[in-house]
Amino acid sequence: MGAQWKAKGKAQAADARGKLFGKLAKEIMVAARNGADPSLNSRLRLVVEQARKASMPKDTLERAIKKGAGLTGEAVNFEHVIYEGFAPHRVPVMVECLTDNVNRTAPEMRVLFRKGQLGTSGSVAWDFDHVGMIEAEPAAAGADPELAAIEAGAQDFEPGEDGGATLFLTDPTDLDLVSRALPAQGFTVLSAKLGYKAKNPVDPASLSAEALEEVEAFLAAIDANDDVQNIFAGLGN
Repeated sequence: MGAQWKAKGKAQAADARGKLFGKLAKEIMVAARNGADPSLNSRLRLVVEQARKASMPKDTLERAIKKGAGLTGEAVNFEHVIYEGFAPHRVPVMVECLTDNVNRTAPEMRVLFRKGQLGTSGSVAWDFDHVGMIEAEPAAAGADPELAAIEAGAQDFEPGEDGGATLFLTDPTDLDLVSRALPAQGFTVLSAKLGYKAKNPVDPASLSAEALEEVEAFLAAIDANDDVQNIFAGLGN
């Protein structure tokens, strides 16, 4: 969770698919501004691969590419905005948004942060590293994440819980290079994106069960906002 917070539980997962497709479509449209051909646009290639792995319908994916590239005549004016602050109990949070109306998003974020604390630009960012984040799972038994990280050029890795996906961390400029190299090391890439990793995450063991629930509820409320793309919380695993 120190890398990226994700909603938990069956209730949140029930409508997560549609919400994921909406987020991916936004990412695709923004990436496609720099060209509609994924083979010539590494940012677009990464998000298209992620959309395919999430089983996004082909027509939805292609429509998002065409719209973002300006091939449909529709204007796409998403702005990338980051909000910084603290969840309850001083857990640092970076909230990444893609919005077509900052005048709508900003007051919504102020309301959502009332149970925490909304900071100014740079007030929390100093305590996070900007990194490439690649989620990948072993394609075969025996795949070694440490060896894969070294061979693929990743800076670090965090093994998944109970044999789950490993998080490979890279320099931001090496994200595409490492994601291309990992399959040869026995790992299937599930997602690859730029994000923020807390330098000094709060240890969950230092919080009571009630406090952790408050943090989770706060993050879930922010995640439910349509303009929010990613939440990076400084809460240890």
